Amino acid sequence: MSNSTSTELIVLSYTKFGEHSIVLHTISKTWGRRGFMVRVGKSTSMALFLPLNILEAEIVESSKSTLFQARKITTRYPLNGIRNNIYKNTMTLFMSEVLYRVVKDGVNEEGLFDHLAKQILTLDAIESDFSNFHIRFLLDLCSALGFSPDFDVLAEFAGDNMLYLESFLQSDFSTSMLIPLNGQKRGELCECILRYMEHHLDSAVNVRSLKVLHELFA
Repeated sequence: MSNSTSTELIVLSYTKFGEHSIVLHTISKTWGRRGFMVRVGKSTSMALFLPLNILEAEIVESSKSTLFQARKITTRYPLNGIRNNIYKNTMTLFMSEVLYRVVKDGVNEEGLFDHLAKQILTLDAIESDFSNFHIRFLLDLCSALGFSPDFDVLAEFAGDNMLYLESFLQSDFSTSMLIPLNGQKRGELCECILRYMEHHLDSAVNVRSLKVLHELFA
């Protein structure tokens, strides 16, 4: 027996599974962080599965397997503002890898999908002054996951960078995008926040794409 449900999915990444399938790693409002089997072929546009794409899909549940199938997949938003910008595209690689590392498989954090969808659409729409976006994303993600940045605890991981992080925490979104930073300092701030996340998650968060982002914004 099986039944199907229509849902929206945020793409984190995918893993090849045999010759004609992938496991699509996603976050959704219904299932939280979960992987779905997707059949792919020569006619399949793999651009559908770019990091942080927001998709609509039909999920087919099966009583015989915990790996449900996603089919009839379409793009919910074109995200042209992201896909036509190498800097934003690189940010989505970083953001999706962070989500893949910190949101555990099977976990469904209430409100997380809506929070992330808003963040993605904001990045897509903003036309300038977005070089600090990934830093703000990390701080807001802490709050969305239930451990809002605490000044005293964050200071243990920030060291000399705490003044910069205080500026972010005390500023609204628009103001925080204008905080003057170079690429090296942005990388340092991200590393501080990731260590803070590790402290709360009690597990390592090894984000390899941070180096690429650092080099791009250097």
